[in-house]
Amino acid sequence: QVQLVESGGGVVQPGESLNLSCVISGSIDGFTVLGWYRRMPGENRRDLVAAFLSGGVINVDDSVKGRFTISRDNAKNTMSLQMDNLKPEDTALYCCGARVSKNAYWGQGTQVTVSP
Repeated sequence: QVQLVESGGGVVQPGESLNLSCVISGSIDGFTVLGWYRRMPGENRRDLVAAFLSGGVINVDDSVKGRFTISRDNAKNTMSLQMDNLKPEDTALYCCGARVSKNAYWGQGTQVTVSP
């Protein structure tokens, strides 16, 4: 069983930075997708922010290109999202997500609020 636990969210002002961390428990060997998603206020779906895809491809949403950086530390079983130059429109619940074989896994999310 895979578990994903996020941390690092908070309330910041526009232009500031946050670093989110996702601790991964269980095996995600052979994952199809591993990355960060966000649920915007008033929305039910989780939108892709940045993710590692099978085949070594990194997918990053246009809205965060140049500002957000996704990374992994396999030895520590963690995944991070460095968020720079945050904007109010980045306000969302940020979640880890992974698809392993036929199963999909989600973390509970960490709230990021960007407000003046």
